[in-house]
Amino acid sequence: MKKFLVIGNPIEHSLSPKLHNYWIQSNNLKAVYDKKKLDLSELDILIKELREKKIDGVNVTVPFKNSVIPFLDKLSKEAQTTQSVNTIYLRDGMVIGHNTDIEGFELAIKHINYDVVGKNVLILGAGGVSPSIVVALNNMCAKKIFISNRTKSKAEHLKKTFNEIEIIDWGSTPDFDMIINATSLGLKKEDNIILDFSKITSEKFFYDVIYNPSETNFLRSAKKNGNKIENGKKMFIYQAQASFRIWNNLEPKVDDIVMELLN
Repeated sequence: MKKFLVIGNPIEHSLSPKLHNYWIQSNNLKAVYDKKKLDLSELDILIKELREKKIDGVNVTVPFKNSVIPFLDKLSKEAQTTQSVNTIYLRDGMVIGHNTDIEGFELAIKHINYDVVGKNVLILGAGGVSPSIVVALNNMCAKKIFISNRTKSKAEHLKKTFNEIEIIDWGSTPDFDMIINATSLGLKKEDNIILDFSKITSEKFFYDVIYNPSETNFLRSAKKNGNKIENGKKMFIYQAQASFRIWNNLEPKVDDIVMELLN
């Protein structure tokens, strides 16, 4: 029986097992998908288990998307560009790190019919998934990308890779069309991102990469102010679909059942 895992810290909120196990059963595969909370010191043991074929594939979430890289043999072009890994697999004896977040974000935006071309986009957060979103926005021809992070040095580090981004102070609100919460603020019910809505007009698009809970305080406040909102569920599903395809060499269906499964 094949064994797959998602690792992170925290990991309790992850719905990856629910989605992947549904696809496993739907396609009559002999496999199981679980989640595991790890510490940084345990990454080498995990990769050793994958190398020894005790594990067949790993998804990576916060805070290990970058810190897992030194333990890998090779990175895909997408993972190399972003220095962010969310999917790991063994191929020809080599442990390979890949990034399906770029594909996941692009497909999610495409399927809600939002046109990024010529738009100004503000990304909150400079770690984890942010590099993938920058690449995706560039692929979709965004006009301008702003980055704001609580620790400014992390945003400055990201700019070394993506010189085109403009760093702004945390809490500032430049003229944007779309704003993306790429932080973990929102996983807890009491989490708030303080924005001055008096300076933000109501026709903006608020996107949160968090999908559980389905409506964070960030989205709830935006909706009250008359803005369009979207959570990260579709991105989560499409990046998972790409991982499943890599591991099992088949394309799982994304249909209404899958969408409802994660409500």
